[in-house]
Amino acid sequence: MSSTPTQHTPGRSALSDLRLSRRRALGLAGSAAVLATAGTWAGRVLTPDAVASPGQPANLYLAGTDGWIHLPPSPAIPPFHPDNLAPDGLTTYIFGFRNVTGMSDAQRLGQKQKAQHAAPLFWVPQYDGNPDHEFRVQLTNLGLALRPDLFDAHTLHWHGFRNVIPFFDGEPSGSVSVPAGREFTYVYRPHEPGTYMYHCHVEDVEHVHMGMTGLVFVRPSQDGNTDLYPSGRYVYNDGDGSTGFDREFAMFLSEVWAEAHWADAHIQLPEWSDYRADFALLNGRVYPDTIAPNGSVDPFNPVHAADGDLIAPAGHPELQYQPQSSLVTCNAGERVALRFSNLGFRESAMTITGIRMRVVGRDATPMRGRGGTDTSYETDTINIGPGESYDVVFTAPPKTGSGYDTYYLYNRSLTRSNNLAAGGFGGQATEIHVYAGGVPAQQYPNDWGVSA
Repeated sequence: MSSTPTQHTPGRSALSDLRLSRRRALGLAGSAAVLATAGTWAGRVLTPDAVASPGQPANLYLAGTDGWIHLPPSPAIPPFHPDNLAPDGLTTYIFGFRNVTGMSDAQRLGQKQKAQHAAPLFWVPQYDGNPDHEFRVQLTNLGLALRPDLFDAHTLHWHGFRNVIPFFDGEPSGSVSVPAGREFTYVYRPHEPGTYMYHCHVEDVEHVHMGMTGLVFVRPSQDGNTDLYPSGRYVYNDGDGSTGFDREFAMFLSEVWAEAHWADAHIQLPEWSDYRADFALLNGRVYPDTIAPNGSVDPFNPVHAADGDLIAPAGHPELQYQPQSSLVTCNAGERVALRFSNLGFRESAMTITGIRMRVVGRDATPMRGRGGTDTSYETDTINIGPGESYDVVFTAPPKTGSGYDTYYLYNRSLTRSNNLAAGGFGGQATEIHVYAGGVPAQQYPNDWGVSA
């Protein structure tokens, strides 16, 4: 963790840079109307609570900017894909976030037009009531290098988070947005374990689709209890070890409409009612790139080049700004947790061939009735709508044959599992490799533990 740095304009933050636009004026008028009627209700709105020191350092530091990623250049979608403005090896313009934790001012500013997709994966411990254990995410806006005419602000909206106060919600009409050159720190006290997602909520249809989206999850306070499950790692506070696991992998679903990405790069405006997804992505990649190695994906121990830029996964320079692999590796007999979230605009049907998975949570809610009745269920397919998340656990089957056994995890909708490319898979798909043994313990989520 690094201390909260001074950024750009000393002493100024997002709060000191609020400009009165037409949209802002309407928002202020609405706020005035609410305030005018507030005195008519004497209900208890807020309960006083202890707070941590405002100078406490951030746990994570993210930057919003633009950049380029790689998607299969063939079959082409002229003139939209591949984009003729793209640097060598890359094809598609994006907006996105970058992890700039621990960087110097010069390194951080140097990440403009070096966004990644999906946005950095991160996780948070369940809040234990100690104000010093709040989780803080600092956000800075580096601006858009290719589109300086777009002075869009950015926010961090934790989708589905039930405990946030409006000030830290990231929905710009009710909280603070971060203009270019400014910064803001979000403070969280997460009480509900499970899998969520986050995104920029400014111009949200555009910014979400352009790539300012990622997965976040909350670890339960039950973690560390080895009496319920030997690893001491759980998806939820289940009380019986039923959500215990040995390995965990995040699976973030998103989409690319090539025309919309091309339009933002070429100062055009797409007609969003014509939306269609040309590419369905898993952790920001399409198969077989989904099984290529990870780049730097541990958010709390980031590894980068001397200038702060991302280091490409081994053997894949084209995936420099898509660092997260979706390959699942495990030993036979281990429990594996898969955390799915979908911030595409269409429903997805994620299927595993040959393995049954148990759904233990949905939308960061454990599958338990109000009286504690277990409502989890086994299936080989989960249907994930836009904005939904699922937590599933499967037990790796016995190993057969030499090397490892391969099982496929893919979107059952053919057009999303192959992106209409020749030769089969090419979209929202990955592999599960089951070894007889010898795969070491994970150091962080999506860690392979082996060289596949």
